[in-house]
Amino acid sequence: MSRLVVVSNRVGPLTDTGRAGGLAVALVDALTETGGLWFGWSGEISEEGSFGNLKQAGTRKVSMTTVDMTQADYDEFYAGYSNKTLWPVLHYRLDLAVFDRRLEDGYRRVNERFATRLRPLLEQDDIVWVHDYHFLPFAAELRGMEVENPLGFFLHVPFPAPEVLAGLPNAATLVRRMLAYDVIGFQSRRDAANFRRFVVEELDAVETGDGELAVGGQRVVARAFPIGIDAAGFARQATTPEARRQTGRVEKLLAGRQQIIGVDRIDYSKGLPERFRAFGRLLDDYPENRGQVSLMQVAPPSRADLDAYAEIRRELEELTGNINGRFADLDWTPIRYMTRSFTRRALAGLYRASRVALVTPLRDGMNLVAKEYVAAQRAEDPGVVVLSRFAGAAEGMPEALIVNPHSAEGVAASLQTALNMPLDERRDRWQAIFDRICENDASAWADSFLETLRETGRQRAG
Repeated sequence: MSRLVVVSNRVGPLTDTGRAGGLAVALVDALTETGGLWFGWSGEISEEGSFGNLKQAGTRKVSMTTVDMTQADYDEFYAGYSNKTLWPVLHYRLDLAVFDRRLEDGYRRVNERFATRLRPLLEQDDIVWVHDYHFLPFAAELRGMEVENPLGFFLHVPFPAPEVLAGLPNAATLVRRMLAYDVIGFQSRRDAANFRRFVVEELDAVETGDGELAVGGQRVVARAFPIGIDAAGFARQATTPEARRQTGRVEKLLAGRQQIIGVDRIDYSKGLPERFRAFGRLLDDYPENRGQVSLMQVAPPSRADLDAYAEIRRELEELTGNINGRFADLDWTPIRYMTRSFTRRALAGLYRASRVALVTPLRDGMNLVAKEYVAAQRAEDPGVVVLSRFAGAAEGMPEALIVNPHSAEGVAASLQTALNMPLDERRDRWQAIFDRICENDASAWADSFLETLRETGRQRAG
């Protein structure tokens, strides 16, 4: 079996530290099956940057190879074009995007440098799987170095409608360079359709069916491959001693009352201020919940050096203070807002103690929190997912209560429905989602993508 080479901005871990995300676990499983290499940024900044020595680590079957960045690389490629330009555009926030040619040049430079460092490590039969918006043009750089291996790409964030992407300077050039991949995967059918429409309308491609595009004498597969989680494994996490301790602590604190839980990085795409306002509306419109229902929001900081994120933190703190000030009682706090992180086992315990998961991003590629919450539930007394229609997960979870996160009244009404849903209905909805996420788990996701890439690579070679 051909060796797998994974390329991503951050690399590892190769072992379950309790904090490794479900995606990392899926990639490690795929790498371990075939043997392979995981290549990316070391997380370190040095004067030599990508010109310095390669850093090696790993196991007998999987090696991790990383390179540093210079401060200029970090500022222009990572903090700059990736997170100040691409991230907001891909999340439909042109109003927050920074368009600066210097940042765009830095993005191209780092893609070229990383491809240059990877090129000597590739073997003839390797399959290369590149991940996320940091490396959109990576395949074009490798093709320019005469790499003929199968090259696949998976985007972990949304892909916007063509009318939005067109606002990005040089968008057509960037997407054209993406066509050097053999297979381009997206979280949802909507995202894949947006990409294909852009390529057809802007680059004169022709759709040939089943997600295939013919453009410039080549064929590219652009299709949805929804990410799953290790549902069975996460269900086991919910029964570990660490998880049980968290469940017990929360249930003791609640003393028979109900809890709504949200778990998100602090990011403007997650709709956290809108979520807090919707919870406040729940207490306003349905006063019987006062003293009986609380919201626990776990929100570790993200990209704290960017102004937009500092503003969100200030807004969340103000909303928390306002809602708690209006409604709190001596023995009840409406919102418990925590900016610390938890291990995955601890989160599983928090999920299990919560009657409702409130997952309401304004725009999200997938959002695995919704799936993790379902996996962590007790089959005999499961909770309910209230899920944004703009999360990729909504396509595969129709039994959740689907909401428009911009409507505080609508979200509050769905929360009221979830909190009062009869046990039989909760069980039926939970079982349908749980069976689906077990079938379409992280392993199935990786297998599906890699099998498509192998087949496309064989056709291309033939």
